[in-house]
Amino acid sequence: MRAPVSWLRELVGEDALPATTTGSEIAAALVKVGLEEEGLHGGDITGPLVVGRVLDYTDEPQKNGKTIRWCTVDVGEHGQMVTEGKHQEIVCGAHNFAVGDLVVVVLPGATLPGGFRISARKTYGHVSNGMMCAVDELGLGEDHSGIIVLGDHLADDPERLARAVPGVDAIELLGLGDEVVEVNITPDRGYAFSLRGIARDLALSLGVPFTDPAAEPSRTAPAPDDQGYAVRLRDDAPLHGRAGCDRYVARTVRGVDVHATTPSWMATRLTQLGMRPISLTVDVTNYVMLLLGQPLHAFDLDRLSGSIEVRRARAGERLTTLDGVERVLDPEDLLITDGGTTPLVIAGVMGGEDCEVTDSTTDVLVEAAHFDPVTVARSARRHRLPSEAAKRFERGVDPALAGAAAELAVRLLVELGGGTADGGVTDVGEITLPEPFGFDVTLPTRLVGLTFERAEVLRTLAEIGCEVEELDGDEVRVTPPSWRADLRTGPDLVEEVARVRGFAQIPSVLPQAPGGHGLTAAQRARRLVTSTLAQQGLVEVLSNPFVAEGRFDDLRYAADDERRRTVRLANPINDEQPLMRTSVLDTLLDVLRRNVSRGARDVSVYELGLVTRSDGQGRQAPVAPLGTRPDDATLDRIREAVPAQPWHAAIALCGDATPAGPWGPARPVQASDAVAVALGVATALGVTLRVEQDDVAPWHPGRCARLVLADGTTVGHAGELHPKVVAALELPERTCAAELDLDVLVGAATGHVAEARKLSTYPVAHSDVALVVEESVPAARVEQALREGAGDELESVALFDVFRSDQLGPGRRSLAYRLTFRAPDRTLTTAEVSGLRDQATAAAAAATGATQRGA
Repeated sequence: MRAPVSWLRELVGEDALPATTTGSEIAAALVKVGLEEEGLHGGDITGPLVVGRVLDYTDEPQKNGKTIRWCTVDVGEHGQMVTEGKHQEIVCGAHNFAVGDLVVVVLPGATLPGGFRISARKTYGHVSNGMMCAVDELGLGEDHSGIIVLGDHLADDPERLARAVPGVDAIELLGLGDEVVEVNITPDRGYAFSLRGIARDLALSLGVPFTDPAAEPSRTAPAPDDQGYAVRLRDDAPLHGRAGCDRYVARTVRGVDVHATTPSWMATRLTQLGMRPISLTVDVTNYVMLLLGQPLHAFDLDRLSGSIEVRRARAGERLTTLDGVERVLDPEDLLITDGGTTPLVIAGVMGGEDCEVTDSTTDVLVEAAHFDPVTVARSARRHRLPSEAAKRFERGVDPALAGAAAELAVRLLVELGGGTADGGVTDVGEITLPEPFGFDVTLPTRLVGLTFERAEVLRTLAEIGCEVEELDGDEVRVTPPSWRADLRTGPDLVEEVARVRGFAQIPSVLPQAPGGHGLTAAQRARRLVTSTLAQQGLVEVLSNPFVAEGRFDDLRYAADDERRRTVRLANPINDEQPLMRTSVLDTLLDVLRRNVSRGARDVSVYELGLVTRSDGQGRQAPVAPLGTRPDDATLDRIREAVPAQPWHAAIALCGDATPAGPWGPARPVQASDAVAVALGVATALGVTLRVEQDDVAPWHPGRCARLVLADGTTVGHAGELHPKVVAALELPERTCAAELDLDVLVGAATGHVAEARKLSTYPVAHSDVALVVEESVPAARVEQALREGAGDELESVALFDVFRSDQLGPGRRSLAYRLTFRAPDRTLTTAEVSGLRDQATAAAAAATGATQRGA
């Protein structure tokens, strides 16, 4: 929100803001009371910029078909009159002026907005000593159809026009030195989306009285009667128990002069606040909105049937809005309709073409209404229409302001447009004002850390507009003002007391660490997983958990795969990604591809995140009322409707696992690397996983490992991705990946205490065994059987050779294992080692049908 310094001076008073006050000083005063400065604008024109009178000119046609004017201009005691004793000579391409007209002349040495420095330069065969300025060149608007003719530009301001004589400073005359302070408005301070609100806080910061610009129109506005324009409020589907429109004021002005132009002072202020002057009627409504914060809408009365009805949209209804787009309306959209039939406006957002004010409009119906913030916010986002009105309504507009805003707009149309106001006044609906609540005046001292005397607290509450009723002891009853719907509790008032004192006064105190147990076991486990993956050389990333419709097909999930059951977002951030991911790999692989596409060759990334697993029931959570805690039954229904969201960890690898160097050639990433990383995570948590062969998408059927607990529970999968998945996602060849269900893994680790074993100082004994098994028997199953049969003295098992030959027969292979034995209390004898090896071999034979090679 922008606020011109001159306008703030009018609202706050010249005593509080003398002419020497700068925009920086005002911004600092606003920051003191919590309104953050976004920037400073204006005041960037440096002279000489003066009034000139055209003495004569000569039209000179050019070869390019353009006709320029070679002009002589009286600029008073400036420019060439000082250096050469003659009037200013200027080349001008515009033709909208005549001899004797007063114009704005920028002389050499001046600087225009944007840092455009003016100098004397040769053009069209002449040396032009400056130029005559158009509206856009001075930052007064966007018009570049001709130069400024002051007789027309200041026609509505005779006093300023009388001061416009050759040589007068045009910067001061046109208010071009006025600085504009831009303030960042947070959602809880909707009242500050107006000059009224900013000036109120500025007066609060400066400690001066504030005169509300809405006060006088509120007192003098005519009382509502039954002679006004017919308006009906009908909301059959209110959101969260609140009507879409709880107040509607309508006033009629007839006979507005279609030729009346927007006065220059109003056009200047609209431009300073970032709005383009359009026509008198539209500019008046925008001016009142910027001043008071109440959005208005002007209808062409002749294009209406005789009544207005406010209702929700019906199925299939459409409306072409002022931006020329035909929009399909939603049943939640609140509409202003003509007699209840034809949609005219999406309430609080944007009007339609069927009722807009045109150049021929003479009779105007002025609307000032109060709309529900949630309804307006949803419609604005649904139709992607972030209008100036919507910005204010969704942050909360003062419900008591509609009458004053309509009255001020009517006065301006009568005064500037020559219109006549009808006697009838429509004011229907019943607004809800903030409820009073109890407040302990000692609360600011207890919460802020500063001492606030009772008198200061009560004075501050009165200054921000609250009504205070003193009760017994430290308790008072506070009724917030109508424009502060955000003040609902004691801590809200504490913030107000603190900001008026000044947030800078609050000391910075390092809080004491509270007692307790710190992180939960699951949180500690997830941090350990993150550290373990980072220590293995992977880089943590964070991807958005939204996927496109075709992602599950790209990953080759089967039709009945539970990972296809997900949740569709009702209002997705990206329409092309409306689904929640069911696997972290759904989105992590996009990160891998993006990094490779930007030049990275060897990429190892991981992510810990939530996935969504729907049970397919499609339960919808109830909408709880705002402002109060839902009851237990409602909370239970909300929890039941939320789908399961387990924690998963995923990794993705591509490129080389070991780079080339003096030690030898590079080694590409293999499926075993992904398996090793996954096993490392389990080991860090003290959990032992068994590796089994599996065939699960999106992995290669021959290079996919299933990772299971001792009881057979699946924790995840690891291996090389399927070539078709790699092609569909445009990933590097032989990309490998793994994904683990952290909730299952952490659950296995929780409560498990890994006991440290005493290290044996006795020597180890090695014994090798070669077992012949069918090709279908996994090596991991053979290893497990060896471990189970060898006993406690077995320290490790390692597969060191796989052999195939015709002698073994078709479909058979030899697996050679090295068994390492060590006893904790003695040196094992050869006979003991042989016996333990034979036990292990017998167990493997019984479990897998293995036979000892050469036996």
